Amino acid sequence: MRILFTIPHFFNPNGDGKHASLSKDPRPRITGLVFALTALRELYSQSQCMIDIAQSQTIAVNQEHNYQVDIVICTTQEYHLLAQTPLPSWFCKHYSTQVEPMLLGFQCHQVLRQNLGQYDYYCYLEDDLILRDPWLFTKLNWFNRHTGNSCLLQPNRYEVSPHSQVVKAYIDGDLLPQITANFQNIQDQPQFIGKVMEQAISFKRPLNPHSGCFFLNAEQMESWAKQPYFLDRDCSFIGPLESA
Repeated sequence: MRILFTIPHFFNPNGDGKHASLSKDPRPRITGLVFALTALRELYSQSQCMIDIAQSQTIAVNQEHNYQVDIVICTTQEYHLLAQTPLPSWFCKHYSTQVEPMLLGFQCHQVLRQNLGQYDYYCYLEDDLILRDPWLFTKLNWFNRHTGNSCLLQPNRYEVSPHSQVVKAYIDGDLLPQITANFQNIQDQPQFIGKVMEQAISFKRPLNPHSGCFFLNAEQMESWAKQPYFLDRDCSFIGPLESA
């Protein structure tokens, strides 16, 4: 299975500091980017082994999925931290542009379209999101086999802190219905119930469809790229970051 990840990345140390990408201290952004990229290779690379202590050798493991991963990071001008990221050059590809920083997400969409027909999955991730699930693509495939490719399964984003009253918080809660009304009919297929390991699993159409990422199979990507609104750079859903 061939998987293409596209990631918009921006950092400006002379910004107003309201966001981490506009902070004077680059270290948190470097750390976050390294964790995000390393997770993709850790979870979906074929370079995995088990140490056989008795035989003093390593044995290749987790090869049954046969994943082949490419990662493209989209930046604009010189506003990025790739030169300071302690990762080997083969880890990802750098796609440099001159676009407005807030529109980098749409530039990632363009990269996805440029690679139509070459991958099994086409993915978009904000640069501080860390995937944790080695079975993500197995679950996506299972979901679309049961629902069809007109449905999109979105992960839940969450943040954790051992120092707060709540250790784990899901951050993309429901919006007011009118905010999302122009983009979806919440009554159309509002719920799908499946069964996994003898447990009923409920999937609900969310009032907040934003999760900072998406994962499309080849048929979904091809269909999306044919739509008249593809790459129209419409930023009317909250803002450009959410709209992408």
